[in-house]
Amino acid sequence: MFLGTEEHIKNDRTQRIKEKAEALGFISCGVAKADFLEEEAPRLEKWLNNNYHGNMSYMANHFDMRLDPRLLVDGAKSVISLAYNYYQELDRNPDSYKIAMYAQGEDYHFVVKEKVRELLDYIQEEIGDVNGRAFADSAPILEHAWAKKAGIGWVGKNSLTLSKQKGSFFFLAELIIDLELNYDSPIETDHCGKCTRCIDACPTEAILPNKTVNGSQCISYFTIELKEQIPTEMKGKFDDWIFGCDVCQEVCPWNRFSLPTKESRFIGNEKINQFSKQDWEEITEDVFREIFRKSPVKRTKYDGLKRNIDFITNQILTEV
Repeated sequence: MFLGTEEHIKNDRTQRIKEKAEALGFISCGVAKADFLEEEAPRLEKWLNNNYHGNMSYMANHFDMRLDPRLLVDGAKSVISLAYNYYQELDRNPDSYKIAMYAQGEDYHFVVKEKVRELLDYIQEEIGDVNGRAFADSAPILEHAWAKKAGIGWVGKNSLTLSKQKGSFFFLAELIIDLELNYDSPIETDHCGKCTRCIDACPTEAILPNKTVNGSQCISYFTIELKEQIPTEMKGKFDDWIFGCDVCQEVCPWNRFSLPTKESRFIGNEKINQFSKQDWEEITEDVFREIFRKSPVKRTKYDGLKRNIDFITNQILTEV
């Protein structure tokens, strides 16, 4: 039983939730009031109208729900925003193709969501009858907007959440609950300053001014989301990425502060990081299923991965 004023109760609850989040392995935990994202509404509408989502038609669904968490959880009062580190120093074969760092280990959708559900269980056990839902890239939520509002970081020019202390190699997750808590202050300062490294380095020029990314031009879109043939005008621009892309994060100065993850399930498969290009080109469906059984890479399926590899090998042959 909690004693004291209402403010003391909120302080205590908020602090205990943050301490539990840290114990569960989250590197950041912030809280924002569950409300309509008024500033994000016109940005999202413009982004969709420009067709920057390409063939990701699901991005145009549930417009109102993306902007208002109260449509996801009845009576929602707080959005708890969480960050989970996945950074690792990879020992890649230099003569190989590349998959994004986030996809090196087990699928984060399951690993991180399991942690968020544990946090919800804790809140319900310790505080009482609290209604809520756990999310890890599993619902129409503008996670970077909520991370900013919760004080986890600011939105960088590559549209990712950046932290001065932790960089950007972390997953975001949310817990929306009908419990009022103490709210953190958003980070209003854009610490990117005049830096344009991510814009300059993007192989497909997908990063536009005003913190906008044309998703339909991103290597991650072509190698993961697009189910059709990759446009020929993209030949020579993939820089050996066959699943996702980390270029805009690799060049970001703030990622010099990234520390290796403590989550063993995210550690890369040593076998695939020692693959040669020939190993990738000769990979069989059985080997694909065995290696990527729990990996996000399984999302592209064997045929999709082969398409990506073939696209790069064909472009190399064309250039030669």
